[in-house]
Amino acid sequence: MPAHEGDPKRHAYDVVIVGGGHNGLVAAAYLARAGHSVLVLERLDHTGGAAVSTRPFTGVDARLSRYSYLVSLLPSKIVRDLGLDFRVQRRTISSYTPVERDGRATGLLVGGGEARTRQAFARLTGGEREYAAWQRFYGMTGRLAERVFPTLTEPLPTREELRRRVDDEEAWRALFEEPVGVAVEEHFTDDLVRGVVLTDALIGTFADAHDPSLRQNRCLLYHVIGGGTGAWDVPVGGMGALTDALADAARSAGAVLATGHEAVRIDTDGRGAEVTYRTADGEGVAATRHVLVNASPQALAALTGDAPPAPAEGAQLKVNMLLERLPRLRDTSVDPREAFAGTFHIAEGYAQLATAHAQAAAGELPAAPPSEIYCHSLTDPTILGPDLVERGCQTLTLFGLHTPARLFAPDNDAVREDLLKATLAQLDAHLAEPLADCLATDADGRPCIEAKTPLDLERDLGLPGGNIFHRDLAWPYAQDGVGRWGVETPHANVLLCGAGAVRGGGVSGVPGHNAAMAVLEELAG
Repeated sequence: MPAHEGDPKRHAYDVVIVGGGHNGLVAAAYLARAGHSVLVLERLDHTGGAAVSTRPFTGVDARLSRYSYLVSLLPSKIVRDLGLDFRVQRRTISSYTPVERDGRATGLLVGGGEARTRQAFARLTGGEREYAAWQRFYGMTGRLAERVFPTLTEPLPTREELRRRVDDEEAWRALFEEPVGVAVEEHFTDDLVRGVVLTDALIGTFADAHDPSLRQNRCLLYHVIGGGTGAWDVPVGGMGALTDALADAARSAGAVLATGHEAVRIDTDGRGAEVTYRTADGEGVAATRHVLVNASPQALAALTGDAPPAPAEGAQLKVNMLLERLPRLRDTSVDPREAFAGTFHIAEGYAQLATAHAQAAAGELPAAPPSEIYCHSLTDPTILGPDLVERGCQTLTLFGLHTPARLFAPDNDAVREDLLKATLAQLDAHLAEPLADCLATDADGRPCIEAKTPLDLERDLGLPGGNIFHRDLAWPYAQDGVGRWGVETPHANVLLCGAGAVRGGGVSGVPGHNAAMAVLEELAG
């Protein structure tokens, strides 16, 4: 989408949306389809925010989901309501976790059918106990998902209302009341199995399994409820396929998408508002009744002149790669095409995760950085050009844990390089050939690999501290000051529709939907 597409010719709109990420586009589509005039102001020269597909390697026709990778939290309701031309593909393998035991390369493959998964647990642990515990634990989270996920696009329930809806005291205690480490240790005895379960509580969240804040519980909750099943699927055509479909839906409904327009101030008296924006040609002002801010709470405070919330901090490393071929594994019992098709866990045993967290909390890079990888192109080869498919090329996307932004402050470039080397060394320990030997090269002969730290994400995307959730995830029930939909702010006609809203975080469209519903309710009343 070229810069300045949809320049706002008029000066007054029913709704002005600040930020053209996926949540802003969801809100724009809903509101425009309801007959309201909508202006979306986007700072960059394209819409989509972090949910985009790009070609990061010079002269290489590989369209990667660069910042966000998989889809779980997007309700099918939004896809249906907006008539989106978008679909996802289920991964045939859930995960593979390599490990060396008794001097032998082995691992845990989850997926490919119940019988095969049961055999994999028995092969790793020597018995049936851990598989039975796995079935009990994820049976519990599955029942919870069926009951909690539909509430995300409804007005916020109270805590007690949600508890009654869950109707499972064991699940409520395990996820909502006690540190999740308690439940993990109660259910499982094998260190590797415990680690695989815990990782979903740590994605983008810097916490220990027993952190009393329970931020790890909230992270796990959002990772196991998606779609009412907890499944994480591959977006066909890449993540940009979703935001392109959303932009098309908003535009076809009549919304004006103004790229290259940076909002710099919001003035409001609670009934009407003016949004001042800046372009390459100067400043402009759009008058409106409602403002929706698809940006972080920190950005919202800067726009309104309010006191900013407590600082947020991201804690992840993101790495994108293109390979000439998938590497061979030391564990020869598993085909690399299966191992990398799901989530490939690296250095994510339970004790390893605890050690990495302790080292990072002490201001040191983890000696064995934990991370996980998946290969989008194994499930959806459409993101690769025909020549790359013919050559057998594959993408790899790596997400590193327990690397808080503070570690990169002294020298972002140097620390990024050190962390990338250490992370890939952990992967290489489980490969029969170095990953570097498998990397493709771009048109300039450089290896096709890029890494992004929290500070890079803050610079490139405006994420505060590189926090992919904008701030700590919130419980999906009503709390003091959050309002009926979880998008309300101290200003009656200014709503937060980004990841920092209650029930925000991840690629979901939920905050965009809920902000639109809040506006439509007010207009109807």
